[in-house]
Amino acid sequence: MKYDVIIIGAGPGGIFAAYEFQKKCPSLSVGVFETGTTLAKRRCPIDGEKVKNCIHCRTCAIMSGFGGAGAFSDGKYNITNDFGGTLYEYIGREKALSLMQYVDGINLAHGGEGTRLFSTAGSEFKKICMQNRLTLLDAQVRHLGTDINYVVLENLYDELKDYADFHFETPVRKLEKTEDGFRAVTDEGTYESRYCVVSVGRSGSKWMEKVCADLKIPTSSNRVDLGVRVELPAAIFSHLTDRLYESKIVYRTKKFEDNVRTFCMNPNGIVVNENTNGIVTVNGHSFEDPAKKTDNTNFALLVSKHFSLPFKDSNGYGESIARLSNMLGGGVIVQRFGDLERGRRSNAKRIEESTVRPTLAATPGDLSLVLPKRILDGIIEMIYALDRIAPGTANDDTLLYGVEVKFYNMEVQLDSNLETNYPGLFIIGDGSGVTHSLSHASASGVYVADRIAEREM
Repeated sequence: MKYDVIIIGAGPGGIFAAYEFQKKCPSLSVGVFETGTTLAKRRCPIDGEKVKNCIHCRTCAIMSGFGGAGAFSDGKYNITNDFGGTLYEYIGREKALSLMQYVDGINLAHGGEGTRLFSTAGSEFKKICMQNRLTLLDAQVRHLGTDINYVVLENLYDELKDYADFHFETPVRKLEKTEDGFRAVTDEGTYESRYCVVSVGRSGSKWMEKVCADLKIPTSSNRVDLGVRVELPAAIFSHLTDRLYESKIVYRTKKFEDNVRTFCMNPNGIVVNENTNGIVTVNGHSFEDPAKKTDNTNFALLVSKHFSLPFKDSNGYGESIARLSNMLGGGVIVQRFGDLERGRRSNAKRIEESTVRPTLAATPGDLSLVLPKRILDGIIEMIYALDRIAPGTANDDTLLYGVEVKFYNMEVQLDSNLETNYPGLFIIGDGSGVTHSLSHASASGVYVADRIAEREM
């Protein structure tokens, strides 16, 4: 079967590319191929009672399916060039911001109306952070919440399903170059197109590596982010989250001069498992619905590691550490901060007696047996630094879940159109190594669809 455009991956980049094709060039035939299921069928079997740990489903419902890994995230769209990727380096700062704002408008029109737009602009917390050797990054943040984000995705799918052909549970086994376009080989058949837009996200990192190797597309190594997810009483961070919701705070450690940063803050949220390439890591969600809110706030503390020659496999490094956690804990490990500082493992009794009730059923253990000393020292330094602006962060009962790993695709060599050395083959979203967020990935999908539409007009 032939299409004008094949989109590989139905995450934010793929969805917004399809949306833009429908608006700008509706005569194009579009086929979307996705490893996971429809949004309605995405269900993680972990219920905390009968199923407490990951059972390694054939495809992870949290990571794959319509909406991508962001479908069950906190639904935070950060409108900024300061973090979330380097899209602006390819298309310019003003263009990148305008596309993120355009995406925000689409989300509002599809069920996100009434949600709050937070901003760090003019915040007194910037001064407080600077006085404590911390840096608060600038951003506007649209918080949809996991529940409203789901509604937005439902509405987008309802609008797109009659325009594009969606092939769910249909992984593309091989991508080939043909004389006049591209060929996607799947278990259900072979499909050809004039244009191909690849948007496979972080979970498609290994697939992307193979495609680039097969087609000899130049790439460069990227980074991996390693750390823990912190869970504590929501009241400790409420003076920040009530005003800013998502506070991106960076600390430069005294000992090693490494940067440690907060990531994915979830006020009154929950901690969840995540499965990437068969490895169980940790993440966090929160909700707009008051009935789903908890008494805890969670956020990640991450240290970025870049590698140079001769070692290039940053993701492999992160995977090996995550596998060690899985080996020791059967999945995610949880430890009280007080136990970590005293050099002892947490056990079920200490977790049970903790004043912070864990929202994820994880295995009590010792993170010092998992994380490298340099990374763990940096995280401990950061916790004490945050304690100066949010007293109580360094309490003994603060919970640390590990490990949290953010895998980044190697950076694919792209031009200003996000196009490879093969005309008509575009790589977008987190799978490109260029974007690292919902807003940047979505904007990259719109941008590429516009470039293709221009050629068709």
